Amino acid sequence: MAFSYKYETASDTRSSANSTSSINPCSPHQDFNKTFLDTSQSACEKEPSSYMWIYILLGNMLRGIGETPITPLGISYLDDFAKEENVPVYVACLHTIGMFGPMFGFLLGSLCARLYVDVGFVDLGKIAITPQDSRWVGAWWLGFLIGGVISFLAAIPFCFLPKSLEKPVKANKDKISPGLLENMEATRKTIPPAKSKPMKWSTMLKDFYTSLKNLLTNRMYVTFLCCSLLQFTSFIGFLTYKPKYMEQQYGQSASKSNFLIGLTTLPPVGIGIFLGGLIMKKYKMSIIGATKFAFIVSFIAYSFTLLHFFVGCENQVVAGITASYDGKPIPYHENAIFSDCNSGCKCATNVWDPVCGSNGLTYVSACTAGCTISEGHGKNMVFHNCSCLETSSSWSGNSSVTLGQCPKSDSCSKMFIYYTVIQVISGFCYALGGTPAYLIMYRCVQPELKSLAVGLHTLVMRMLAGIPAPVYFGALIDKTCLKWASTRCGQRGACRLYDSNAFRYLYLGLSAVLRASSYLFAILFFILIKRNFQNKNAKLAENGGREDVPMNKEDNCKNSEHLASSSEAEKESHT
Repeated sequence: MAFSYKYETASDTRSSANSTSSINPCSPHQDFNKTFLDTSQSACEKEPSSYMWIYILLGNMLRGIGETPITPLGISYLDDFAKEENVPVYVACLHTIGMFGPMFGFLLGSLCARLYVDVGFVDLGKIAITPQDSRWVGAWWLGFLIGGVISFLAAIPFCFLPKSLEKPVKANKDKISPGLLENMEATRKTIPPAKSKPMKWSTMLKDFYTSLKNLLTNRMYVTFLCCSLLQFTSFIGFLTYKPKYMEQQYGQSASKSNFLIGLTTLPPVGIGIFLGGLIMKKYKMSIIGATKFAFIVSFIAYSFTLLHFFVGCENQVVAGITASYDGKPIPYHENAIFSDCNSGCKCATNVWDPVCGSNGLTYVSACTAGCTISEGHGKNMVFHNCSCLETSSSWSGNSSVTLGQCPKSDSCSKMFIYYTVIQVISGFCYALGGTPAYLIMYRCVQPELKSLAVGLHTLVMRMLAGIPAPVYFGALIDKTCLKWASTRCGQRGACRLYDSNAFRYLYLGLSAVLRASSYLFAILFFILIKRNFQNKNAKLAENGGREDVPMNKEDNCKNSEHLASSSEAEKESHT
């Protein structure tokens, strides 16, 4: 390939498989240490800049335009046309099935991350890094191709849907009182159907402005929106960097991290969403009861996530960065790559090519380990006669190093199991309140504003949570970096080693603070709900749609005349 991926390395480990020549990383006469960094100024000037992000941006915009109407219009249709007691189950089924997409997406990402980015274009036998290495880049482009084909095939059935869907007569009779239904039937017989006239743009904009104003002046909806915004910001920031957190904190590869997220995190969430809908139907929760239930299970899930602070691992022991060359911890601001044991070597300071010593200590490169002899090729290369291993007074074994970082301790593996269990329990508890919380949003607004309410909710979540959250989460995480990579032209690249403790406290702490703030709005939302719906027997599935109208059928029948006149006026204005 013309623009194949070039990873940084301190020694020429990409030699041919048939080569038997030995490499001396510490030799002051040979210049193996600049394989990656020695790029002339002219080569840097000619280095092409990638515009692939433009295609990804346009593709995501088109995907968003296509998929956005499905949620607000589809769920509104379910809420309008299905039997009222079955709506929670239908919505729960829809969201549960929707969880299969991310689950298979993470599994597909795991497969692609296991493959080298230039698979099929380079000789993999010459690649000296493994998926556990922080320099490894998986075949990310393969996921876009497979996902694009699947999305295209999934869109074909939508072409066969009818242009308009009529509400069943039985459903109309169930949701309208008998007296009102007779009056409406008589009106249809006496008044001929009016011919539809094309609506002017000015009228459409005026109606949209009026609807949006009514929606944004609804205190319950705005409070719910603020609460959801903080919750989604926390969730998106947490999920975006969860694979990186698992890599840096527990030593898992990117492939295994995606696999575990898809297999252990998302299925419990899908099951929780479905059970939440069944619980709503079985106990016929009122809007106040549903609000209490959603708040309680969400707070229980939040309490479990706080346990993440206590199941972390210590920093990777790297000579010259987190520990001295004799294995003793050192302050991070006093790290020094060079020592007496490698003072005679010609080592590059801004290269990350880690090797694991037989003493359990990780070195930045074979050169900084003071190695003078190598054998093997590619991933199987081993360096011998490493002088820095002999500086440890407690070490009396051989002085050899292998490519890659040393694995985490056994205690860290146990912590990772605890972390996974906490994730499963907290995700399941949080998902139990997903369906009640989602349906509460429908009951807080007028019936004709339901689609607009869901559309605005989706827009706010994606614009104010989905875009900025990964940016400032990533900016804070970068503050914990201990070792930066270098690009071919000497500029700062990706972070290769993080301060595990600082990473854990910043990453989990920011997510916890955002979720804690959301519960302030949740309490305010509950107060507003209780003030507007005092009748505890008001069923969540039987909603008049207005803040000042009770939600049970008996009181709705008393107000049927008022509702009939107002609904007719609304229909005329929309027509």
